[in-house]
Parts: sequence; structure tokens; C-alpha cells
Amino acid sequence: VGPAQMMLRSPTVLIAAIALWGMNVYFFRLFGINYVYTLNLDLVKERERELAAAENEDSLLQMEPLVKDQTKVPFGERITSYKLINLAVVLLLLLYATIYVWMDVLGRGFIGAVFAYYAAVAVAILIPMTTTSWLRISAFMVLQRMWALIHPRCSCIFRKPEGPRPIPFIDVFFADAMCSLSKVFFDWGMLLHLASHYPSPVPKTHAMILIPSAFAAVPYLIRARQCLIMHRVGLIKNDPKRYQHILNAIKYSTSVWPICLSAYQQTLPAEEAKGYEMTLIILIIINSLYALSWDITMDWGMMQDPTAALVASAPCIPSGIMMSEPQKQRSNCVATFLRPRLRFGLCASAGILVADALLRFAWTLRFFDAFLFPSKDVFVLTTQFLEIFRRALWNLIRVEWEQIKHQKAGIGYKSSSKSSGGGGSTSSSSNGGSTQYSDDDEEEATDLLFKSSEIQLPQSNGNGSGGTQRKHLGS
Repeated sequence: VGPAQMMLRSPTVLIAAIALWGMNVYFFRLFGINYVYTLNLDLVKERERELAAAENEDSLLQMEPLVKDQTKVPFGERITSYKLINLAVVLLLLLYATIYVWMDVLGRGFIGAVFAYYAAVAVAILIPMTTTSWLRISAFMVLQRMWALIHPRCSCIFRKPEGPRPIPFIDVFFADAMCSLSKVFFDWGMLLHLASHYPSPVPKTHAMILIPSAFAAVPYLIRARQCLIMHRVGLIKNDPKRYQHILNAIKYSTSVWPICLSAYQQTLPAEEAKGYEMTLIILIIINSLYALSWDITMDWGMMQDPTAALVASAPCIPSGIMMSEPQKQRSNCVATFLRPRLRFGLCASAGILVADALLRFAWTLRFFDAFLFPSKDVFVLTTQFLEIFRRALWNLIRVEWEQIKHQKAGIGYKSSSKSSGGGGSTSSSSNGGSTQYSDDDEEEATDLLFKSSEIQLPQSNGNGSGGTQRKHLGS
């Protein structure tokens, strides 16, 4: 109870996030969105530029066969929605089993229970079993993306002639997901602070507030740094839209200010802290409105011209069964209010938009927490669940819009006549057809995800052991 529940929030939320990513993978497949190719396309293009700029032609000739040999990914190494959801169930059962054994059977503390759980998960991943090879590959890719977030892509100390490298979309996507896990970072900061004093009682100092709050701000600072790097890239390339990266960095800074003020409030006496409550609410409202407008217009490519939508609102009102061209009128309405191409269909896309707007203001539940929740910990856990659910919905439209942008730019996506069975309205591709992909295309796209630049990936043989397999990023 109390601190124990707080420390167990982070693994529970991470398990839910894994299950929701499985939901994302399922709907991407259902509606024919080649998400693996979309996420990794920037890495592919970056690798191609590196190979093209290589001075040693012999190295290019040696790398080419390695790319061509990787034509299929074994089913055991493929990451599917079924595997992700099953993994979430197993991790949840393991969490409860670890807590029971460590705290009830052994009579130990909750801090050790959390560390024991993370250790058990790490051991399970590292066991060289064929059935868990996809799990080791997934863990390796997550670690690789985490390293990419902290590895500077800008010339912070020594300026390079070519300037900073652009941030690939997959790293932007990964950092955005981390922002939705900000409270998980807060809990990790608290866990490390408590563990640093174990077994002695934790002194009630400002560090007990400042350290977890600093951890909570890390995802937003990483994402803001990415925006500043991209602004620098745009400055070098003379991009007229580079100012958008500054506006995006400001958006993430609006998430840091409430964290700072909330931390400062907790260092004050109760009566004095109440004097800052209205300021905190105003800062959160600014952040929510800013982030919501950015979600719709920039991350999703919707409502690009609200003025035109207001002017054209009258023709978009359905006229009932007597209207002569209902399909054309519906298409004009979609193009005016949202955008012409909606892979998930009008109803689903509009529903996600409304849900995102509501969940952006889930923090207003704090005004009713005493009536709706049995404890403060349950309230915080609920808001964390709502945020990762909002992020899962956001992921659907964000990846869809990124793929559409690539198609508009003339970057081809492998299509198949095999229907995905989505049952929803899909947009037409650049050649006028419906873009779908089959099992073979998914295997090729998944293979592309594993072809990271000079990565040693574990490959199990029949007896569960084996060596490694070198893969390279290629087109």
C-alpha cells in the first residue's frame, strides 16, 4: 500500500503499453499500412547515402551480398500482434508471481520485488530459446533506439563540415512514446532514490521531489533537443518551414513547466502551495491545447486550413436521401474538414480525433479524484493508462499520415492485390489503387526492420543455441 503501489505502477503501465502496441500492429495489418517500412524508411535512406558517399568501393562490394541474402525473416523472429499481446499477459502474470514470492513468501520489501521482477524479465529474454528469439531481437532494437536518442546527431563539440544529421522518423516516434511514459520515468526516479537509501529510511528532503521530477522531464527534453537539431538541419538546407521545429520544441517545453511548478509546490507548506494551483492549471491548459492542435494539424495532417472548412461548411451538410451525388459530397466534406485520404475511414478517424481531444484533458479528473477513485495511487495509475491509450490511438493516425506523405513524395510502397480484410474505407495510393500488403510483404518489411547498420542479431538454431547473424540496413 502507498509506496508499494507507486513502485509497481511503472511495470504495470509498461505491460499495458506492450499490449497496446500489439493492438497498433493488428490494425496496421488490418488496414494495409506498412508500418515497418514507414518507420524505418529514413534509416534506409540514411544508410544508402552513407554507402553512396563511401570512398572504398571494395567495402560496397562486400556489403551488397549481405543485403541480398536477407530475403526472408523466419516466423520465429517476426514481431506480430499475437506475440505482443501474449507477451503482455505473461509479463503481468510474472509480475504478480514475483510480488507474491518476494513479499508474501520471503517477507521482503517492495523495492526488492520491483528489481527482482526486472531481473526475471531480463533473464527470460536472455535465455537462448528459439521461441523467444523475436523477443531478444525486439529488446535489442529498443536498446538501439534508446542509444540513438542520447547519441548526439549534432556537432555539439566538434563541428563537422556536413553539419548535423537529420533525426529519422523512428527516433521521433520512439521519443514521442517516451513522452507518454513520463510518469513511468518519475516512478523510476523515485525507485532509484529509495534504493539509494535502502535499508535506511529515506530522509524528507527536496531531493525526494526533485530527482523523480527531473526523470519525468527527460523525455520532453530529449524530444525538444531533436526539434532543435532538425531546425539546425533546416537552417543549413535553407528550408522555409524550419520554424516549425522551433514551434514544436516550444510545445514540448510547455510540458516541462508544469512539472517544474508541481515539484516546487511540493517543497512548500500546504497553504502556500495552494496559491500556485491556478498557475499550474493555466500551464496545463496551455500545454493541452497546444499539443492537441499540433496533433491534428501537424502530426496527422488534418484541418490544414480551418478557415476554408468554416466557409465550406454549408455544402458539407448532408441533404438526406434526395441528394444526387452523396459519395462526391462526402468526399468533399472529408477533404475540407480532415483530409482527402483516410486509411482508417471517416468514422474511425473522426472517432480517434475526438478521443484524443478528450484524453488530452484527462488531467481534469484531478478535480473529482476524491469521488471517483479509492486512493491517490489509483487515480495516478488511471491517468497513466488513459495517456498510453491515447498514445496508441495517436500512433494509428501518425503512422498513416507518414506513409501518405511518403506516397505523395513519390516513394513507392510494395502493394498486393490480396485484401487485408479491413472492412473500412481506405484511401487510394498515388496510382489510384488501394495499397495493401500481404504476408510476403510483411515478411519483407519485417526483414527491413532487422537490417540495421552492422548489427549483430542473435540467431538460434534448433537446440536453442547458436551464433550470431550480421545484418545490414539496405533498401
